Amino acid sequence: MDQTRKVQADHDIKMFNRKTLEISGVKEVDSFDSEEFLLQTEMGYMVIRGSNLHMKNLDLQEGKVSIKGKIQELSYLDEQHGEKAKGIFSKLFK
Repeated sequence: MDQTRKVQADHDIKMFNRKTLEISGVKEVDSFDSEEFLLQTEMGYMVIRGSNLHMKNLDLQEGKVSIKGKIQELSYLDEQHGEKAKGIFSKLFK
């Protein structure tokens, strides 16, 4: 086998009673507020929407994020929408 091939880190999501999310395989937290988080994960950009959202834990060395609040939506953005979303968020949070 090719030893130089990059090994992709695991990306897992655990949700507890729609109130807490534990996510692994997170590369970066691009933006967040009380209603929306934009994360860059091993599987692409992820958007979490809800109300009263806040970051409980963040460890980017381990690639883990915990989010608390009322989770209403969890979705992935494809490659084309990822850059568009990142651009929109960067304009909002300047």
